This record gives sequence, structure tokens and C-alpha cells, in this order.
Amino acid sequence: MYLAVVMDLFSRKIVGWAMRRTLHTELVVAALTMAQRTRRPGQGILHHSDQGVQYASSEYRHALERLQALQSMSRTGECWDNAAMESFFATLK
Repeated sequence: MYLAVVMDLFSRKIVGWAMRRTLHTELVVAALTMAQRTRRPGQGILHHSDQGVQYASSEYRHALERLQALQSMSRTGECWDNAAMESFFATLK
């Protein structure tokens, strides 16, 4: 099983999550949709992710556009950009 989560970095709360048997774009879109329904963010929020193909897909980018969210991605080799999520997954494991 694969788990995708969306964390609100201000509160450090998980506001969206999804599990699937495959690591396809549908997984991360489902987590983003749950986060949107949970928090109802305003336009212009910043959404940060790593450079996974799911997050770079046109389907995911369109989902972010519908939310009027700005997409931010880590550069290759920049582990500190995603430190909060890495910490969450380390705790989960």
C-alpha cells in the first residue's frame, strides 16, 4: 500500500491523506482533495512537494489550478525542503 499525505505546515497537522495499491497520480489527487475539503483554503496558498512524477503530472497541476494554489517543488538533492514530511514518515514508520 502507498500513502500520500498533505500537511499544513503552519499547524503541522495532516489535513489530507489517501491510500492506494498503486503509486499513480490518483493517489496524490485524492489526498489533495481531502485536504481541500478539510481546510477550505483561500486562493494563493503555496503547495510544496518533491519532484515525484505524480506531483509533476498535468492532472495534479490542474487540480492545484482549480484550487488556485501555487505549486512549489524541491530541487534535486534538496532534502531540507521536505524535512517536515520526512520527519512525519519517519515517526509513522
